[in-house]
Formats: sequence, C-alpha cells, structure tokens
Amino acid sequence: MPLPQRNLVLASSSLYRRRLLERLGLAFECTRPEADETPLPGESFERTASRLAELKARAAAPHFRDALIIGSDQVASCAGVRMDKPGSHENAARQLRHMSGRSARFDTAVCLLDTATGRLASKNVSCEVVFRVLSSALIEQYLAREQPYDCAGSAKSEGLGIALIAAMRTDDPTSLIGLPLIALTDLLAEFGLPVLAVD
Repeated sequence: MPLPQRNLVLASSSLYRRRLLERLGLAFECTRPEADETPLPGESFERTASRLAELKARAAAPHFRDALIIGSDQVASCAGVRMDKPGSHENAARQLRHMSGRSARFDTAVCLLDTATGRLASKNVSCEVVFRVLSSALIEQYLAREQPYDCAGSAKSEGLGIALIAAMRTDDPTSLIGLPLIALTDLLAEFGLPVLAVD
C-alpha cells in the first residue's frame, strides 16, 4: 500500500528551486518566507547557508500544520569574497571578472522541518566551480544572451553558463542550481516520505 502523502512545502520563491523539486514528482506548494538574510559578523559562508535554510523553514512553519517544510539557501564565494545575486549587468560583469581563471565555492544547505513534531534535520553540500579564463568580450556576450542577474555567481550552469566553466567538483550537481536533490531525497526518506517506495 502506498505511504500517505505528507503536506510538503517549499519555503522559497525561487523558480530554480521549484523546478528542481518538481523533478521528484511529489505534490508540494510554495511559500515566500520572511527572513533577514544578512550574514552575521564572523560567520563562515557554509554556516550562513545552513542558518538561513533553517531560518526560512522556521519562518514558514507557523502557517502550516502537520507539514514537512523545505528550507534552502546558497552562498557563493570566490577568493574570500561573497558572490550575491548581481541584480544588474554591471555587477554580473564584475563578478565574472573576479572569478575568471579561479575556483569559486557554492555552499548550498537544505533542511527539512516537521511542523507536527518540531523535528528538524539539515545537510550542506558544497560545489567547487573552476572558471575558464574569461575575456571581457566573452563576458559581455554571455551576459547579453543569458542575463543571469538573479543567480549568485552570475552564471547558470544548467544553461549557457556551462560554457564558462572548466570543471565542477561536488557530490550533488543539483546543489549548484540551488537545491541539492540527493541530500533532500535522503532527508525526505528519514522523515517518512521516500521519493520512491514499493509495497
């Protein structure tokens, strides 16, 4: 007999995370959590991602009874500099020039909160991205074609941005897009909602 479907909620307004979660074939709804995403003084990039993933899930929790809430956050960095969503052409070009020929790190955290019990568990997945040496002309061509101004690091690896990348090192390639599905699948199974189940 199939296991009963828990109410599953994605605490994110990100279209990228929604599309990733849709791959698992589970019914879910989305909510936009109200959370202050300002990093704390002295906080590591990895810790920021983990704390904000939990903060987003907890911010959504009061609105849902007996639900499993997914919180996730990503922090991109290169040579000690945090790479936030650029928001503009100028900022994106600046980020790509900074990462040209360098390795960038993307720390992506995912947590699962059961509002019925208060139980919470989380995982953090890192991805090292080695960028090619990028000329100004190449950067301008890429930005004109893909306009990745809502992406931390200013490149969409699932799109044309893959042409800017020389190598990636990670246990979960979906973490780079914003929601580590391997880690999330493990968490869902731990909370009694396996993605694939047999009678």
